[in-house]
Amino acid sequence: MADKITTRTEDYSQWYIDLVRSAKLADYSDVRGCMVIRPNGYAIWEKMQAALDRMFKETGHVNAYFPLFIPESFIAKEAEHIEGFAPECAVVTHGGGEELAEKLYVRPTSETIIWSSYKKWIQSYRDLPILINQWANVVRWEMRTRLFLRTTEFLWQEGHTAHATPEESQEEVMRMINVYKTFAEEYMAMPVIMGKKTDSEKFAGAEETYCIEAMMQDTKALQAGTSHNLGQNFAKAFDCQFQTKESTLDYVWATSWGVSTRLIGALIMAHSDDRGLVLPPKLATRQVVIIPILRGDKAAVLAKAESVADLLKQSGIPAFVDGSEQNSPGWKFAEYELQGIPIRIELGPRDIENNICIAARRDTLEKTELALDDTLPLKISEILNGIQQNLYDRALLFRDENTFEVTSYDEFKTAIEKGFVIAHWDGTAETEAKIKEETKSTIRVLPEEADYIERYNMRIPGTCIYSGKPAAQKVVFAKAY
Repeated sequence: MADKITTRTEDYSQWYIDLVRSAKLADYSDVRGCMVIRPNGYAIWEKMQAALDRMFKETGHVNAYFPLFIPESFIAKEAEHIEGFAPECAVVTHGGGEELAEKLYVRPTSETIIWSSYKKWIQSYRDLPILINQWANVVRWEMRTRLFLRTTEFLWQEGHTAHATPEESQEEVMRMINVYKTFAEEYMAMPVIMGKKTDSEKFAGAEETYCIEAMMQDTKALQAGTSHNLGQNFAKAFDCQFQTKESTLDYVWATSWGVSTRLIGALIMAHSDDRGLVLPPKLATRQVVIIPILRGDKAAVLAKAESVADLLKQSGIPAFVDGSEQNSPGWKFAEYELQGIPIRIELGPRDIENNICIAARRDTLEKTELALDDTLPLKISEILNGIQQNLYDRALLFRDENTFEVTSYDEFKTAIEKGFVIAHWDGTAETEAKIKEETKSTIRVLPEEADYIERYNMRIPGTCIYSGKPAAQKVVFAKAY
């Protein structure tokens, strides 16, 4: 339980690992660099999948599935792409007891294998757009792994779309990064900054990469989703041309976008505490646990607890009863706090006599006395909504309090140890690389959100904090996962 968890102030990194394992979200695998996602962790992923899948389909996308293995010749067709992924690739050289005629790459990402199919499917503008997503696993050979955040194999979704014009593809890029922003803020209760990556930080093979960046409780940044404008790069690599409305030939315009089980790590680090996991109700498979205090007429108490659970479930609130007797109520309180159940209802013989129950919310640990009548589902719903909003507000306040504007490099070097830093940058890769080398921080995002740009005067020209050269805008720096 909670006493197994190192505190955040003592060792944040160890706190994270302790929490993941103690809350039974994931564990290490006997396969180096891989993880086992346990039922508690996979339940969160299923909730994420369900919400995102619905959002994708509402924007016109459909699901498909493409092979796990990618021929080496496909990977090699896009030079920048293979250069970016080569160090992370796992390669199959033998199969069926024989050496393969052509090596097969275990999917690090699917642009190449998908575009080999799109070439067959697209002949005319009438075949466009193609709006496909796939839920899959990928393999990227990691030397330093951390459960959920960075593992050799992980789960994700990857959207791959094909368009007739650059305007359509750019519209798709922005549509999907905004879907991710909506999901992060409305479901994960995690405020994010949406914007563009620098050229050195963009996806290998992309013209432009857009991202959402979130602040974790140790003030480091975590990239929580990306959307890439691939231009015509992959279409040209696979000679995927189509007949336009004007009866000319043109290469198809492409995008790709994705999020992964890394979001579970983000969720943990954005909200959880030294007692364990804190889950936004929208991503909790079990929103309410009812713990009967089994004294006196135990059967009557247990029966009342079950009737309360049924009342909540009939109103669409996932509730369950822990009526086991092998552990004390106090043990159960701590265990379900560790697992992040948003609301705990305590129900004993005296409560039943008074027709009340005690509801404890996980985010603030505040307890409220509620009547055991038909108003209970509404009251519980209000508390759940309050938890969802409070987690977002709390995370936003934390980000704001740990965001600093600086005008000199000396100020920058002090501030970057404390959180996000907003500063002018001269736009050169040389300056970006020097700052990264000297401070281990990177430019996380060039914000595209109007309110964020206005609040911090992001688009006002100034002087680069490192080079002293003219700078067209400010950017967001941070140390990151």
